[in-house]
Amino acid sequence: MATDPLKGSATVTLRLHYLQHVSFEGLGQIRPWAEKVGAAISATRFHEGQPLPGVDSFDVLVIMGGPMSTGDTDRHPWLVREKQFIREAIAAGKAALGVCLGAQLIAAALGARVYPNTHREIGWFDIQRSPAGADHAIGSCLPPQLKVFHWHGDTFDLPEGALRIASSTACRNQGFVLGPRVVGLQFHLETTPESLEALIANGGEDLKPGPYVQSPEAMRLEREYYGLNHDVLQAILDRLAGRSTAVA
Repeated sequence: MATDPLKGSATVTLRLHYLQHVSFEGLGQIRPWAEKVGAAISATRFHEGQPLPGVDSFDVLVIMGGPMSTGDTDRHPWLVREKQFIREAIAAGKAALGVCLGAQLIAAALGARVYPNTHREIGWFDIQRSPAGADHAIGSCLPPQLKVFHWHGDTFDLPEGALRIASSTACRNQGFVLGPRVVGLQFHLETTPESLEALIANGGEDLKPGPYVQSPEAMRLEREYYGLNHDVLQAILDRLAGRSTAVA
């Protein structure tokens, strides 16, 4: 068994649990990282009606994206319990990574406002690391500027005590950290060519013309950015899980 970097035990495998909201937004490039480090992977797929585990059953919680908003509790009643669960996991000291909707859910769970952004941001656009982010163990995994993949219409205020680590021209709060163990990323470092195609196939109604909305053809042309995005993702996950292999 692999050493558990969070517990320092040579007899316990790192346990990663992820929350999935729709069939077409899974772990993406997070899965190869988890398999590489020998993590035990489990999931709650809300779109399949699966139950949540106890917070003592995992070490790292990953909250994935989805087309719904955090307040869509009439259509998705499980959002109420999910936000409570995220709050409980963070209070229990679990490491947590939220991606897009997942970042918004962390923010909402911790009492911050989530609301429509001025512009939809869909496609490959630059983010800039914040000066304060450069001095944080996880924020420093980001280069000063990075072209990343976006697919969102909402944004969030920072939770109390959180540190902004990235912004973009279209959206001020692109990423935050709360201490060394909680990360919210509005963008999708985990994107692969396959997950991009799944988003295009299932999210066509979002692709209304706008200053920060690329066409599917333009998105597909940006293949050169996957590798660097995945390297940054690995560094963030390594730091989040307490592994020593991360590089700034």
